[in-house]
Amino acid sequence: MNALEQLKKHTRVVADTGDFESMTAYRPVDATTNPSLIFAAARQEKYHHLAAKAATEAKALSNDKALQLTYCLDRVAVNFGLEILKIVPGRVSTEVDARLSFDTEGTINKARELIRLYEAEGIGRERILIKIASTWEGICAARVLEQEGIHCNLTLLFSTIQAIACAEAGVTLISPFVGRILDWYKKEENLVVESPDKDPGVMSVTEIFNYYKHFGYKTEVMGASFRNKGEITALAGCDLLTIAPSLLKELEASDEPVPLKLNWEEALKLTMNRIPSDEKAFRWLMNEDAMATEKLAEGIRKFTVDLLKLEDFLKIEFL
Repeated sequence: MNALEQLKKHTRVVADTGDFESMTAYRPVDATTNPSLIFAAARQEKYHHLAAKAATEAKALSNDKALQLTYCLDRVAVNFGLEILKIVPGRVSTEVDARLSFDTEGTINKARELIRLYEAEGIGRERILIKIASTWEGICAARVLEQEGIHCNLTLLFSTIQAIACAEAGVTLISPFVGRILDWYKKEENLVVESPDKDPGVMSVTEIFNYYKHFGYKTEVMGASFRNKGEITALAGCDLLTIAPSLLKELEASDEPVPLKLNWEEALKLTMNRIPSDEKAFRWLMNEDAMATEKLAEGIRKFTVDLLKLEDFLKIEFL
């Protein structure tokens, strides 16, 4: 077996892309999208029909240009999600507007609207993960949504306290970002990583995985944002890993062994203390973690930039 086939024996592989051809080629269980991926895909001529359909639907709902744009953005995300669900057997993650990252009520309302659009197309909410930034406000929104049967994927997650707060809120899945953690340590501390096991992003996900399994949380861990295949294979055994097509290709071309690295049975044997996760503890521990604070803020800004680019593209080409 190649490395990708071996990895699939330990972990559910998810495609981190908006490109349908890549999903068909690598046969992932689930797929994730974000504003950056949707923007990149929507500009490709082969996917223009999805944006055009969204614009037509938006125009039929309102003559107000601002409302048309809001409706169009929602429908573009859902239209891509609908096409993805024709390929993957499992779930698709659809992201809430990054500009709502500090707006609990706004996030809840947007998530409900996205689910309504999917359900209108005959897709049950069990096949959708609503993707929300792991701010305190986002986690509070996810708690409410999960109680309504709307499953959430908490993204832009860089620290154990974010992960614990998500688990306490009962979210379905978290997406800790491996590569972006490494990026920060390289830039701020000139870190040189001698082996994947010493990669700070890998170590962070390992710590979160072990904490979850040790204390019996149901929330799934999906490592994300990889910089190399070594980071991926070092997390074999993680519940899920979402991987870009370029790295899926590298794994498929490799025949190196991929042994199990993360093991819930071993996590149960570890000695651990519970960490408080109320709002005061969350905000203090985030404040004390410069990497997590800076990468969370940066991630929200970057997703917002690509969302604005997508808005401009839709206005110029279709609205």
